[in-house]
This record gives sequence, structure tokens and C-alpha cells, in this order.
Amino acid sequence: MADELELLRRANPVPSGDPRFHDRPLDQHAERRLNHLLHGRRPRRLRRLAWSIGTAAAVGAVVVTLTLSGSTTAPAVAAPRALVVEAGSTPVPLDRLADRAAESDSSLRLLQGTHVQTWNMSMTSGPGARPPVTLPEERVVRWKADGSHTELVVATDPRHPGKPVITDADPVPRTVEDGHVLSRQTYPPSWSDAPPKAEPPHDAERMRAYLEEIDLIEAMDTPQLLDAVAQLLDNWTLGTRENASLVRVLADAKGLRPAGAVTDRLGRKGQAYVYDDKAHFVRRMLILDPATGAVLGLEDTVTKADPEFGVKVGDVMSYSAWMR
Repeated sequence: MADELELLRRANPVPSGDPRFHDRPLDQHAERRLNHLLHGRRPRRLRRLAWSIGTAAAVGAVVVTLTLSGSTTAPAVAAPRALVVEAGSTPVPLDRLADRAAESDSSLRLLQGTHVQTWNMSMTSGPGARPPVTLPEERVVRWKADGSHTELVVATDPRHPGKPVITDADPVPRTVEDGHVLSRQTYPPSWSDAPPKAEPPHDAERMRAYLEEIDLIEAMDTPQLLDAVAQLLDNWTLGTRENASLVRVLADAKGLRPAGAVTDRLGRKGQAYVYDDKAHFVRRMLILDPATGAVLGLEDTVTKADPEFGVKVGDVMSYSAWMR
């Protein structure tokens, strides 16, 4: 049975018709992200989602004033360029990749924990606002046999090895040395039967239900599916069977189209699948291993400029690269 905290997280205490929301209620994306903000680690896409829903309170929670200190070397602040699909490459349909993943001779095992490199954009607004900067981090979570786990978070950007890195972990943004440990924590034994903490299944039907339970709000659309996939991969490193079942689920996602071959930010070859999130003015690119179907990365790119925040079409709002 889920513990009390998990049960509280599933609750939705604010009805959508509540008159206290003068403009409109928070949509399902904002409800879920606000819940994570209040109860857990800052979500990967919080800045973009808060910006897109346009509420003053949400924007106030993520807008920061950038102050740089402690380094005379130019920090690695440039936002990563959006990944480009290789010209002339042949797109691989998701159902075909699912077949390929199921037939893979790989013997990868399911592992609890994650190893992920992230780039997230930090923005300011109003008079005197500074240009957006990118905050790169690497996080490694490992679980032990007794149910305890460790989490290591460092500031690093493999695109600029050895250069100072900007972080807002204090939470005031500043520069630190490449590889600076932002946090190192050990957590006591814990257990939950609720996704994404519960062990993921390895058949497509149950994997779909698992991902829907992560969302918790209503019927899962494609943006919610991609969010749920990211949450799954922030908790588990999938094995061969789980990868194949996940690709089966993705093959049924509406609007997620094959785009062709791409090289990700860690130099790995992949197949790109793109979804245009017109509600939030974001282009989402999912990158899968062409042999095993494993998710390599997820990129969110701006499709509509917003001068108030200094973001332009093509800016990368967030990117995650998952590793074993």
C-alpha cells in the first residue's frame, strides 16, 4: 500500500471550477508540476511549463536574477543549439523500431536508479532582465539491496570540459568549477507501490497503464506521455524487455512522428521522433537508440518567441540525456 505522502500526492484538492482562479484554473500539466515543486526535486521542465501557463505566481517561482562570481574564466553559459536531423537519413517508424527492440540480442537488465545529464534554461523578465542562461547538471542515483539509495548531483557540461559552470542550486545563480558537487545525499530504506517508484512492467499493455498512473489526472495525451516517460527514466534504467514495451506504447502516440537519424549531445547515434506541442509553443524531440529502442534523450525547443523572457524561436528550453 502506498504511504501517506504518495496518497496525498495523488489527491487533487482544487476543483477546476474554483472561483479563486480569476483567469483560469491550472491545467493538468501545471497541477502536476506544482505538486512536484512542493514535494520533491525541482522538475526538469518546470521553467518552461510555468512560462507557458502565464500565471504571475508560477512565473515568480521560477524567475531568478543571475549573479556571477568567483571566476575570471568565461563560464559555459551558451545555450545548446537544437539538435538537427541528418539530411537524407531514413526515418524509422516506431512500430518497426519496437520490433527491432524486441528482437535485440541485448541482455540489458532493469536497474533501479538513473544516470542523467540535463540542460535547463533559466530566465528573468522585466526591466533590466538578463539574457537566458543554461544550467547544466549531471545526476546519478543508485539503489542498494537494503532499499536505501544515494543521489549525487554535480555541475558539469560535457560540451565545455574544464570550464566554469553556472548553477542556481543555492538558489542564487553563480559560477562553480566543472564537476563541482552540488549535493551528495544518502536516503534510508524506502518502498512504494506507486509509479514511478514501483518496478516498471515489461509488456506494452501494463507499461501503458503504468505511465498513465504517473500522470494521475486524466486520459494521457502525447505531451503527458512524454512527461511520464521522463519521470520513469529519472527513477529507472530500463532493460531490454522494458525498452521494447515502452517503444510499443510510443508507437501509438498521436502526433509523434519519425524524423530521421540524429547524433545526441553525448555523441550517440539515434533516431529522432518529433511532437509539436502547439499548446505550449514547444517542439519536443525524443531520441531512441536505433538498435535497442532505449531512450537516449528528450529535447524541448521554443517555437514562438517571447521577448519578455528573451527567448527566441529555436532556443532549447530543456534537454535530458539518459545513460546506463
